[in-house]
Amino acid sequence: MSVHSDFETVVPFSVRTPATQTIPFLFNSPHSGRHYPRRFIASSRLDADGVRRSEDVFVDELFAGVVALGAPLMMAHFPRAYLDVNREPYELDPRMFSGDLPAGVNSRSPRVAGGLGTVPRIVAEGQPIYREKLPAAEALERIEALYMPYHDLLSTMIERTFDRFGQAILVDCHSMPSTTRFADAGPMPDIIIGDRFGTACHPSLADYAIQLLRDGGFRVAHNRPYAGGFITERYGRPALARHAFQIEINRALYLDEKTYSKTRDFDALSDAMGRFVRELSRLPAEWMRATPAAAE
Repeated sequence: MSVHSDFETVVPFSVRTPATQTIPFLFNSPHSGRHYPRRFIASSRLDADGVRRSEDVFVDELFAGVVALGAPLMMAHFPRAYLDVNREPYELDPRMFSGDLPAGVNSRSPRVAGGLGTVPRIVAEGQPIYREKLPAAEALERIEALYMPYHDLLSTMIERTFDRFGQAILVDCHSMPSTTRFADAGPMPDIIIGDRFGTACHPSLADYAIQLLRDGGFRVAHNRPYAGGFITERYGRPALARHAFQIEINRALYLDEKTYSKTRDFDALSDAMGRFVRELSRLPAEWMRATPAAAE
């Protein structure tokens, strides 16, 4: 049994593309995968519902309308609990594995310490995933067979977009539990825009996105507590006209978090995201081609 057998009937990731890409945006949903291989579930101490706690449930569907607006949408079908592509390729906790890991593994990152490495140890709320140690060879196979091709394709899409438009804007799409705790005592935001504190995209882009969402009636925060993960950090190069930001949506806006089912508000939120993207795509192109001094 191997990673390839886990995905014999379901492709591990896919891209929905418009007939012609008409805007310099592309969208990515790396954590909405919901194909849980039988072998993986059998190795877990969690049941089929419990293992979904880290899943960005239906985020790919919330943003499905971007394709009709002229932008591609990439999505993982493998779950985040199985493999997290929003991490460095080898953020691994040696305590999780039997057998040797290769030299150069990042075992000391805060994400690894928190149990949320490339192959996670826990799901949300701190629940351990595995009954026993996972063979190191299994983790490495997931990285080689799924992680590397995923990032190869995402990188290729970004460069194709840049070649076509002279700029590329990646929107990394996520959701957050409504129980997320914040440092301040204020109301939980509906949406968080993360741009790695101004390093991953032109400041005008983040400001414009935040204002559009606020005009749409959403409570919006900026970078706290989610500033963007590895994908935003890796692909956001505003000095090279490659921009990236992360959008985190409060699941209470569209999801029954106990049953993982859509609420009656799902369609309205999906429509609102479509309007947001339509307006965002009208941002003057010269704003994104310019190189702000702060990004140099």
